[in-house]
Amino acid sequence: MSQPPVPAVVVRDLHVRFGEVEAVSGIDLVAEAGQATALLGRNGAGKSTTMKVLAGVVPPTSGTVLVAGHDAATESLAVKRAVGYCPDVGGLVPRATPWEHLQLSARLRRTDDWEPRGRDLLERFGLGDVAHRVVGGFSHGMSRRLSVVLAALHEPRVLLLDEPFDGVDPVGVEATMEVVADARARGACVLLSTHLRELALEACTTAVVLRGGSRVAAMEATSLSGEAYRALLD
Repeated sequence: MSQPPVPAVVVRDLHVRFGEVEAVSGIDLVAEAGQATALLGRNGAGKSTTMKVLAGVVPPTSGTVLVAGHDAATESLAVKRAVGYCPDVGGLVPRATPWEHLQLSARLRRTDDWEPRGRDLLERFGLGDVAHRVVGGFSHGMSRRLSVVLAALHEPRVLLLDEPFDGVDPVGVEATMEVVADARARGACVLLSTHLRELALEACTTAVVLRGGSRVAAMEATSLSGEAYRALLD
């Protein structure tokens, strides 16, 4: 009898502390390959901190975090190689162009034949005409779109999108939805954090609701009605 597939992401009793502040308090999470999971909650719920741990950027204080089979506490470099990460803020070099960002990302990851996909992603996200302009003059929404492009460029096994819809126009929203669908179709795991419930339900199959650094619910995305969601947040 064949063994069941190993989840792409496994989080058990995750705690993250910054000095005296506990940003994440015992979160459990399982995310499967080929599926998209939404992390929902108000600002300060622990969404971005959890995403940073999954990306290998912030170490867990305690608990177990496995990403694509790698332990985030002891194999952070392997985790970074396995994921594509769109942070909630920052991550771009103001004096570099979008094309230069793609070049650097491809070089660091030793990605071959990336240029056709890079051009396609820039066009899909409405950035083709500004591919050679420095990003320091970009709007917030344009920067968010470029961050999603960079996360998706190398077709990672785990795609982490932290607030990808923040300040983004309809072109960027549609392109992000396409990136999520494409990732799922090739068997990647997608985790998407947002406070926009409607867009999360459109993009994702399952949802995890966080409040005050703790998980308060995990369910099929279609089960998360407006009233039920508001009750979980309060």
